[in-house]
Amino acid sequence: MTEKIYTVSQLNKYLKQQFEDDVILQNIMLKGEISNFKVHSSGHCYFTLKDNSASIKCVAFRFNAMKFRFAPQNGMKVIANGYISIYEKDGLYQLYVQKLSPEGIGELALAFEQLKDKLNGEGLFDKNHKKELPFYPKRIGVVTSRTGAVIKDICHVARRRNPLVKILLYSVLVQGENASKEIVQGIKFFNEKCPVDVIIIGRGGGSLEDLWAFNEEIVVREIFASKIPIISAVGHETDYTLSDFVSDVRAATPSQAAELAVVEKDTLVNYIESLKRDCRNKAYNLFLIKQNKFKLLLKHSIFSDKERLLQNRQQELDLLIERLNKIVKDKYIDKEHQIELLIEKMKVLNPLNVLQRGFSITKQEDKYVKSIHDIDINKPLNIEINDGKIQAKIIEIQEK
Repeated sequence: MTEKIYTVSQLNKYLKQQFEDDVILQNIMLKGEISNFKVHSSGHCYFTLKDNSASIKCVAFRFNAMKFRFAPQNGMKVIANGYISIYEKDGLYQLYVQKLSPEGIGELALAFEQLKDKLNGEGLFDKNHKKELPFYPKRIGVVTSRTGAVIKDICHVARRRNPLVKILLYSVLVQGENASKEIVQGIKFFNEKCPVDVIIIGRGGGSLEDLWAFNEEIVVREIFASKIPIISAVGHETDYTLSDFVSDVRAATPSQAAELAVVEKDTLVNYIESLKRDCRNKAYNLFLIKQNKFKLLLKHSIFSDKERLLQNRQQELDLLIERLNKIVKDKYIDKEHQIELLIEKMKVLNPLNVLQRGFSITKQEDKYVKSIHDIDINKPLNIEINDGKIQAKIIEIQEK
């Protein structure tokens, strides 16, 4: 009988099938300590699960690892749930982890503490980031469920304290898979599309899992980024969420949130009356100060000896008038002298004065004769002398 020879691939495939046919290995829970934990760039997580005497390789593919509510770390004792199979390429069997939970402490409680430490380290809970609530908000935005008791309690308290305040509701799921995304959208809505003076986010009490939407990182970061002050009113007085730590004010209950946000009408009236009293007192004190200054001014020498003041001013006026008259007179004499010089210059330049000295002006028609080339022999000449004019006929023209 000839023995059958198998390839390595065939063997590994056969063993893998044996693992997959085993009911226990296809849904098994192992507890142990995490070591060599590593997150690949693909998002897959690789680690070793060990106890005092043995270890097993583990892998959590990205779609399963994304469901972990806490961050696995080396040395952490956990319970891993999944199936065991063979990685055919290397012939190694390993645990394919589908669920992972911490041993001895709740998964959500651990996730809460881990995220709280992370965000606190980034400074999101620091007091210097807290915004003050406005003294008199006119519009209050509420992010909660339309059907819950939260919105009813807030509206009831707000109407009782000040019926003029408007309450605007953005209805969201307050628990479940999509609750955190809807809460984020509600905060964005009031910041970007429907401005209000204060935002209240909240829901009634419940277990840690019920309140978990208000512990999600995206909700905490959106509260921190809000430009509008936010009051967190999640659960009852003993319940705490990460939204409470990051919000500007934490209220033990939704009713207390409304009390913190809405100033009571009587308190507002008293405040206005106190402002009126302060204004009256300040106005009266200012009047007394101005009155005392006025009395001091009346005692000044300017008002006590008015005649002397006028005499001094009259003397100054006389001096100014004299200076003005002198300036005008000097200007007149200077201009008069300039006119005389211009007259003398005009006399010198006057061509008629030249004629008195025996010279004459010769013209042919209306044209002055400056050269023999300007003369038409057939036309008479007009000669102007000091005491008359002569019309002459040209007999001959001689050129130099």
